[in-house]
Amino acid sequence: MQRYTKPAMLLHWLMAILIVAAFFLGLTMTEIHGITPTKLKYYSWHKWMGVTVLLLAVIRVLWRKANRPPPPLPGPAWQHKAADTVHYLLYFLIFAVPVVGYLYTYAAGVPVVYLGLVQLPAPFDPNPDWKKPLSELHEILAWTMAVIVSAHVLAALKHHFIDRDDVLKRMLPKF
Repeated sequence: MQRYTKPAMLLHWLMAILIVAAFFLGLTMTEIHGITPTKLKYYSWHKWMGVTVLLLAVIRVLWRKANRPPPPLPGPAWQHKAADTVHYLLYFLIFAVPVVGYLYTYAAGVPVVYLGLVQLPAPFDPNPDWKKPLSELHEILAWTMAVIVSAHVLAALKHHFIDRDDVLKRMLPKF
């Protein structure tokens, strides 16, 4: 069985954890009414996770360009096409969700200070007219990612438990 490289596995699982954590933190922070220290802390963490996902996504794309993934396992053409489509959508969303979130933050006039240390550049001046549409787009993209990630996970579990093939094992570290 040909496996993904260790760096590819590390990037995959680290990004998966961060994306799921950022999603649920986003749900939690938006349910807190008013401006509280906890809500502000959660917003900062959420932004830090988003910036980290974006940085890791760049590294992941560069790694994938330099290191081909293992060839697909035998299977129906429709499954390969579905897998390719899901992967392309995931890559698009891994970039789009944090970028739109970043733009929304600046439209709202709030700086992004990565890890509380480095203020990231403002792409434009605050713009109240852009705040709501960017917020809504960020939410739509995040929910779309949640659906696509869920399909990805269910497909991997189907391959592992029903088809009993090595699709999932190729992305898991050896224990």
